[in-house]
Amino acid sequence: MEYTSSIKSFTQLSPEELYQIMKLRIEVFIIEQECFYQDADDKDQHCHHLMLWNGENLVAYARLVPAGLSFTEVSIGRVITSAGVRGTGTGKILMKSAIAECKTLFGNVPIRIGAQTYAKAFYSGLGFEDTKIEFMEDGIPHLEMLYR
Repeated sequence: MEYTSSIKSFTQLSPEELYQIMKLRIEVFIIEQECFYQDADDKDQHCHHLMLWNGENLVAYARLVPAGLSFTEVSIGRVITSAGVRGTGTGKILMKSAIAECKTLFGNVPIRIGAQTYAKAFYSGLGFEDTKIEFMEDGIPHLEMLYR
C-alpha cells in the first residue's frame, strides 16, 4: 500500500482535512472503542497534524503536541489507524514519521506519550521506554512512555 503524508499546523488544515481527521478520530476512539469523551479538547489549535493518505482516504493520523500542553515534554497523541489498514505496518510508518517530525519541529528532545496499555509492546518496539506511570483515561488503562 502506498501512502502520501502531510504535516500541517492547525491553521494550515483545509476544512476537508480537518473533517477527515475528526471523522477518523470519532470512528475509532468514540464509536469503535466505545469511549465517550470530548475529543475537541482545545489542544488541536496548538499542534501539528500528521496525516497518512491512501489516495483521498485518510488512513492514519497523529497529533504532534508541543512541550507543556499535554506533558512537560513534547508528545505524540491521538495516534490512530483506520480499521482497514491495521496489521499492515501502517502504524509503524506513522509513528516513525511522527518521531522524525517531532525532531524536526521541536529539536532532539525527549517525547512522552500516554499509550493505551495494550499497545506497550508496539511502542517499545519503536524505542519508547515504560516509565511505570500508569493511569486511567476515559475508562481505558494507559501508561506513560518516553522516547529519548
